[in-house]
Amino acid sequence: MFKKSIISLIALIACLSAYAQADAVRFSVSQKRVSPTEVDVIFSGSIDNGWHVYSVSLPSGGPTSATLTVEHATGAKPQGGLRAVGKEININDAVFGMRVRYFEHSVQFVQRFTITDKRYSISGYLEYGACDDHMCLPPQSVDFSYSGEGIKDATAAAAAASTTADEAQPTTNSDTAVADLLATDTAATAPDTVKADTAVSSLNSDLWTPVISEMRSFEPNASSRSLWYIFLMGILGGLVALLTPCVWPVIPMTVSFFLHRSSNRRQGIMDAVIYGVSIIVIYMALAVLITAIFGPRKLNELATNAPFNIFFFLLLLVFALSFFGCFELTLPSSWGNKTSSKASRTTGLLSIFLMAFTLSLVSFSCTAPVVGLLLVEAATSHNWVAPAVGMFGFALALALPFTLFAMFPSWMKKAPKSGAWMNTVKVVLGFIELAFSLKFLSVADLAYGWHILDRETFLALWIAIFFLLGLYLIGVYHFRSDGDNPKPQPVVSVMLGLVSIAFGIYMVPGLWGAPCKAVSAFAPPMYTQDFNLYKADEVRAKYTSYDEGMAAAKALHKPVLLDFTGFGCVNCRKMEAAVWTDPTVAKLLSNDYVLISLYVDDKTPLPKVIEEKSADDKTHKLRTVGDKWSYLEETKFGFLGQPFYVPLDNNGKPLCGSFEYKEDAKAFAEFLNKGLDAYKNQSR
Repeated sequence: MFKKSIISLIALIACLSAYAQADAVRFSVSQKRVSPTEVDVIFSGSIDNGWHVYSVSLPSGGPTSATLTVEHATGAKPQGGLRAVGKEININDAVFGMRVRYFEHSVQFVQRFTITDKRYSISGYLEYGACDDHMCLPPQSVDFSYSGEGIKDATAAAAAASTTADEAQPTTNSDTAVADLLATDTAATAPDTVKADTAVSSLNSDLWTPVISEMRSFEPNASSRSLWYIFLMGILGGLVALLTPCVWPVIPMTVSFFLHRSSNRRQGIMDAVIYGVSIIVIYMALAVLITAIFGPRKLNELATNAPFNIFFFLLLLVFALSFFGCFELTLPSSWGNKTSSKASRTTGLLSIFLMAFTLSLVSFSCTAPVVGLLLVEAATSHNWVAPAVGMFGFALALALPFTLFAMFPSWMKKAPKSGAWMNTVKVVLGFIELAFSLKFLSVADLAYGWHILDRETFLALWIAIFFLLGLYLIGVYHFRSDGDNPKPQPVVSVMLGLVSIAFGIYMVPGLWGAPCKAVSAFAPPMYTQDFNLYKADEVRAKYTSYDEGMAAAKALHKPVLLDFTGFGCVNCRKMEAAVWTDPTVAKLLSNDYVLISLYVDDKTPLPKVIEEKSADDKTHKLRTVGDKWSYLEETKFGFLGQPFYVPLDNNGKPLCGSFEYKEDAKAFAEFLNKGLDAYKNQSR
């Protein structure tokens, strides 16, 4: 019962963290009188780290530009277009094939109005697009409404208005211009949008009934799997750290010390248990410290934050070089000496804890790279409790042998003796750290558009790394740390070397576009491949209307895959290019599902503006078809971001959990098969 409660609590926190992404950008609105006949409406935005807001006047077919719509204006007219103020970033986006402009951290959008009468009244809304490297929000709107005293001289006001009108540039801020522009954009980008999209009566149908509780019921299993993965990684990391030259030789000396310092064997075993628990406490404290420094929200951002990923790349590169023997990572020797001296002068539990702390210090050069890799992987897992879970697994594996050998001293005779094999373990770890470091460099490369690590370059480096690892394990070459006369490699080492070489050969066809599913979660997306001989059929949704697609699925007796997407969603295009082109995924989407793509930035205007209140008493103004699909995503599924995929039965109920941006074709196929199996079980 307690375990289930903990897992449910973790799942709830993870869900709330995901839903909080909608608050990644916050705008405040103010007006400023700049002259007797002019007033500025200023939208001041605060943007969380890792997120960006797109600028004004971006080319069509790209991300969502910031635009201003004036719904009512009496005694005032817009002067010129919407202006963006701030540090604008201008980069070339490979997905859209164009240059895009956006702002990070903060931005101001300013619209100037010319006052033409003694009193003025203006209202409308700002619409903007926001994304991070993981997901995009649907177009968000910020309402404004202001009124005030105009100018006293009506003749001067009319003259000022006439002069301004002559000088002002054409703008899309008028109601007619905006409507014409939206209609034009929609005709160019969404020709398949059906008439049912503009209907509003369907909002009250059973298909729109919220299923947030059902969606959350699927989350504990996903969170549990994720945490179990991190925990098992920690166990594996601890076992590997045990086999390094800094830890393994210490075990027999420490166990012998505990057995000889106590008056009886039972007390020696108890001391060894306390020693093991102390190791766990020390490493758990490190994980808690990491979480406390960065905070839960920051840990969720690390997976897609480019500067952090560059830091992780450099960190793992340094760790790899240290394992190769280029240098040794050591803490000041005085730290270990002082702690050891303190432990010898104290008694009881404190002395045992200080001995465990001494082990942590003196083994730093071997355990730090393993701990670093584990913490980096845990911190970028989108689960803020993962570092603590991973460190618990690591410390448990590290501490367990001290306790077991104290309980069963005869086992020490059967344990492998210290030798050159421990250096081989270090070198192998160096290759693994080097391979993983490229994963984090790839994230930064995609974020900044450097194109220094496209898919074939990444695969070429991995092929070289695993070929060299295989040749090292076979004994073709050696490192300086192996000594002058290294012994022949054992059979186990040679076999592992052959596996590593075989893995390198497996990736070779990927240089020409083969999917290489085993590394799809690590390699850059397929669209970065410059030379691609592998072509797959393009998968496109037949329906862009929720209600019409659901009706078709019911007639065909097929489940639905609901795809919340956007014309300006970068990561949606990445998923379609890298995941939907996979043969298994393409077959499932084309033959076994009815695919419905709902574009949250579809600008087709609804017949009239609708105001709807959600369960949390939040008012939603639905002006366009895209607003309607955003409302559906938020109120029915409790989520707000793209891409977002949900398998549904013919009654609009979820068949399994959801899937977000993750360029892993194998995982996406498993997700689709899980939903398909659930649908078939319902039909029986």
